[in-house]
Amino acid sequence: MAQVTSLLELSHRSVSSNVVLLRQGLLPRHREYLSRWLDAGLRMGLFDAEVTTSERVIDMDGNAPVDHVLVWVRENPDPAYMLRPQGMRWILIDQLRNHELGSYASFELALHTIRPVLPLAEIAVA
Repeated sequence: MAQVTSLLELSHRSVSSNVVLLRQGLLPRHREYLSRWLDAGLRMGLFDAEVTTSERVIDMDGNAPVDHVLVWVRENPDPAYMLRPQGMRWILIDQLRNHELGSYASFELALHTIRPVLPLAEIAVA
């Protein structure tokens, strides 16, 4: 006996199978740039940075945490900034005030917004 599949089920299957989620992650080159940026910014009040995963932010599969970067400045014991991927962009958040500062095309440009300690010519295109 042949199985009957409704149009709704067919359309749901075709939509879900054709969706390609684009999401950046923290690459080794980002980690290397973060290290150089932090070293260069120590004189300008940068204190530390931590690459971590968020247990609250889960991808569409429901199992992969998203990398983000917390940045501390000398003036405050709490992380001052959070940088996280959102789609193909990087979101910069003022962590102290819980306020989004902007969306940037590259990880390096978002760090440059926090403290412009490396020349823009050194920023690599993602």
